[in-house]
Amino acid sequence: MGKIHNRLIFNRRVRVLSDNLADRLPANAQVLDIGCGSGEIAVAIMDKRPDVTIDGVDVLVRPEATIEVRDYDGKTLPFADDAYDIAMLVDVLHHTDDPAATLAEAARVASQGVLIKDHYKDGPIAGLLLRFMDWVGNASHGVRLPYNYLSRNQWRVIWKRLDLKPVQSRESLRIYPMPFDLVFGHGLHFVTLLTKTG
Repeated sequence: MGKIHNRLIFNRRVRVLSDNLADRLPANAQVLDIGCGSGEIAVAIMDKRPDVTIDGVDVLVRPEATIEVRDYDGKTLPFADDAYDIAMLVDVLHHTDDPAATLAEAARVASQGVLIKDHYKDGPIAGLLLRFMDWVGNASHGVRLPYNYLSRNQWRVIWKRLDLKPVQSRESLRIYPMPFDLVFGHGLHFVTLLTKTG
């Protein structure tokens, strides 16, 4: 299953997500990629946006990472307040026990805001589809899978509580080729830049 996923999905996912993320980064941004994994999305973004620099941190540092990755404990980022312009979390928050706390910590180290890609768990089968996608994409890498997905309303409550305002949002990402996107794409994914309002 992992080999099929890599062949059909992984490269397309890197291309589609890096396009969507690169378009939302401010000029000359210094970015912290939290939970950067292999770093391939960060590299693809920097290829598209040579004005942007991206550093990585992760709780599980992969030996094959394509960028330099600093280890961290998953709770407290080893950086001062406003050390970066933007913090980026790509399919990370649903792997945490407390997405709000992780997002608050990301906002602490980012002077301008937080760029996230994650999921909406709305509808009767959304949770099952998300769990399946997560398992296929991550189980072979030893990534922790708490399946902690949130609804649109739950995200909005968290963002408001943290004084973060969603701007430049997109939901129709077309990560998967047709016809798979009809099942695994529709209404389940989003990218948004959250700017600080406080």
